Amino acid sequence: MADLVGPVASVFWHEGELRTSEEWQLLLRNRTDRYAELEAHLLAEHPWSNPEVTAVPITAGSGACLRRVDATVGSGETD
Repeated sequence: MADLVGPVASVFWHEGELRTSEEWQLLLRNRTDRYAELEAHLLAEHPWSNPEVTAVPITAGSGACLRRVDATVGSGETD
């Protein structure tokens, strides 16, 4: 499950200089047991050498929403 948010204003330090830029933010919902696989894919496929990839745990949510995430993400197995 994904949401593309933007454009957003990004403020960051780069090479000792405070910079701003317009970026798009991609929010992906996944299960903890599948995070390493997702991170590896994002780092391998992203055009930047060091993209910002972070994980924010879902600590609560409606039952229907959490079941939809689980059903959408699945086990990752292809039979």
